[in-house]
Amino acid sequence: MILIYITNPNKKIAHYISKYLTEKRLCACVNIFPIESYYWWQGKIEKTKEWVVIAKTLEKNYQKIKKEIKNIHPYNIPCILKIKVEANEEYLDWLKSEIS
Repeated sequence: MILIYITNPNKKIAHYISKYLTEKRLCACVNIFPIESYYWWQGKIEKTKEWVVIAKTLEKNYQKIKKEIKNIHPYNIPCILKIKVEANEEYLDWLKSEIS
């Protein structure tokens, strides 16, 4: 099982991406959180409010999700991070049953 961490410019985009991934059955569950970010951009440090999406899925879906996000995300360079995790068997069974 993996988590895919995706930062987004606003709540509307975070919800759009979450629904998009879930409807396509690329992930079984998505969490959305407001965050504050500091990062380098074009030679200076930026501070901004963003929304993070954490999509719960299987390793086999990572490349497809990454491609989909790059096609629909408004950022020039979206943050798409893959995090390998372990889950309890019941949750993992449920996740597998919900993903195509």
